[in-house]
Amino acid sequence: MENTVYGLTPSLFIALALYWGYCLIQGLKSYPEVKTVRDYFIVNRSLPPWIYVFAATATCFSGWTFIGHPAQVYTDGFPGAYASFYAITIPFTGLFFLKRQWMLGKRYGFITPADMFSAYFNSKLIGWLVIVVALLFSIFYIAVQLRATGFLFNVLTDGELSIEWGMFILSIALFLYVLLGGLRAVAYIDTMQAILLTLGIVTLGFVVLHYVGGWKTLNQGIDELVKFQQASGMKLNEAGYSHYVAVPSVMDWNVMDKKDAYPSVWTSTMILSFMIALMGIQASPAFSMWAFSNKSPAPFATQQVWASSFIVGGILIFFTAIQGMGLHLLGTDAAFRGAHSELVNNLAGIFLEDEDITVRYRGTSNEALIPLLIRITQDFPFWLTGLLTGLLAISALAAIQSTAASYMVTAGSMTSHQVFSTKRFSGFSEGWQLGWARVSIVIITFFAGLVAWKFTDSLPILGGAAVAFGLQMVPALICVCWGKWSRWLTSKGVAWGICFGILTVFLTEGFVKLGLSYFGIDFFIGQWPWTIHSAVWGLVINLVVAVIVSFFTQTPEERRHRQEYHNFLEQHASLPESKRKWKIWAWIGVILWFLLALGPGVMWWGNDLFGLVSPTEPDKWWLGMPPIWIWQIFWWLVGVGMMWFLAYYMELSVDVKDEIKPLKEETQS
Repeated sequence: MENTVYGLTPSLFIALALYWGYCLIQGLKSYPEVKTVRDYFIVNRSLPPWIYVFAATATCFSGWTFIGHPAQVYTDGFPGAYASFYAITIPFTGLFFLKRQWMLGKRYGFITPADMFSAYFNSKLIGWLVIVVALLFSIFYIAVQLRATGFLFNVLTDGELSIEWGMFILSIALFLYVLLGGLRAVAYIDTMQAILLTLGIVTLGFVVLHYVGGWKTLNQGIDELVKFQQASGMKLNEAGYSHYVAVPSVMDWNVMDKKDAYPSVWTSTMILSFMIALMGIQASPAFSMWAFSNKSPAPFATQQVWASSFIVGGILIFFTAIQGMGLHLLGTDAAFRGAHSELVNNLAGIFLEDEDITVRYRGTSNEALIPLLIRITQDFPFWLTGLLTGLLAISALAAIQSTAASYMVTAGSMTSHQVFSTKRFSGFSEGWQLGWARVSIVIITFFAGLVAWKFTDSLPILGGAAVAFGLQMVPALICVCWGKWSRWLTSKGVAWGICFGILTVFLTEGFVKLGLSYFGIDFFIGQWPWTIHSAVWGLVINLVVAVIVSFFTQTPEERRHRQEYHNFLEQHASLPESKRKWKIWAWIGVILWFLLALGPGVMWWGNDLFGLVSPTEPDKWWLGMPPIWIWQIFWWLVGVGMMWFLAYYMELSVDVKDEIKPLKEETQS
């Protein structure tokens, strides 16, 4: 099939036209329905439950899920595949915070999380800090997604469409529907994008199985890959296990920069802290906006347990692992290709001109793997080629843009609303606030695009920092939603904690080291010291500072003010007496799950299933699968059960039993 302009095939043009058409139609359809601030910002608290389930799922799982995660599995093997557990840990924070934020929003008429925190802490400073966190999170996260959009089509067109032009052209429809329809348009388009995201990952998994020759051949290939690595002595841990099938250690105390880690950064401490870091997504201010947008909290449990933990979790545990490990059998691994040509179907190697992918795509490492996999679908029969190529390309694009859209509209809305809630602008009409929300979106998108253009080599750092910034809201959320356990934290303590948490993220995510390197200064703190993610470093310092400052700033007036909110939540969200005996067991179960599924247990027992199956003897693996993969499947299923127990039985995310009546009729601004 001949290429057209910029290397785009007719199938890609048709797929793009259909995708853009749907997005623009939804934006235009939503535009007349956006008459008030609450319409644009939070869908007038009337988001249908099934729309929320799809939209929240699409927002949680970005283009990294579709493109970056399989590449991580390809590079780091099954230790890198532990990232699939973020299908459980991302909604884990939602379990504890979303329902209670919805109740507070309904009761007190909060439109943005800045409203909620400012009112609860009786502090304008907290409100502005929320805006700072939202902007840092959104600009960095959007920048990563915009760059990924351009890179995706740069590889799909074999370089004929540049990354910069692709980033600009492919984001126009995204930008327009966000401006036109606000969160309403984003929610309805995210529904389609969630379907494309999951369908695309599953389809690519079957594509890999087709090309490598089926499940049996895939497992045989993994066996030979492990044997080849052990024979060559490359990337083995101290026990002599291949880094593809074994976590190297509990913690690397000697590593101050993850790039120097040997043989793999994915220690059990890194796995656990990375999963905690990704909790920052549903702890971020953007998800507070999603909470306020719902008719009721009823869909929260469905999204957290079934859509995210069970469906997306299962897809990642199986199909992402198939993609990442299977790509070694499609010619992307030059060393393995040369040693086992009989096992390798060299389809991707042709596109790489028989180079290793890290040589062919300098500076982007293995992120080109999934776009290359989409390209090799041209080997299918003619009628299926165009269908698959278009579907998979748009699925990848939808995965990338779903998160970008959400953070554009929520950050812009929060910024505008915070400005117009000040005394100086309080007399302006609602139209002004809507207009400035759209202007804010333009400004945020401009800066995100500038970051994506100027800081190409630093985008992985920016993505990690974004979720780390979101996690810094956890102490404030605990205060608001679970005041019984944190009423001794003061507004000054929480404010200083957030500030020091953000500063710590900058230090431990590598920003300072990166900046000083331009001046020839080698700063000793690199990215993820001791293989602990920057988000956890930030959260620890955040809590320590919050406790210390709160100790010296206690006031009875502040406690009395906040008690009203605590009493309200106690009345409407407390657990029935018959279930309170399960609280301690629930906490024990959660702690054990995190330690065994993601923490030291993955090193001590997950590598070899309690010593029953050795990672060094592929011929004895159960069902031909590495023991670490079986460990992951088992703890994923246990994790789904844990989420069900917390969300439904412990009633953290079920619908409220009593009607929540607003204190007064909500105003429109």
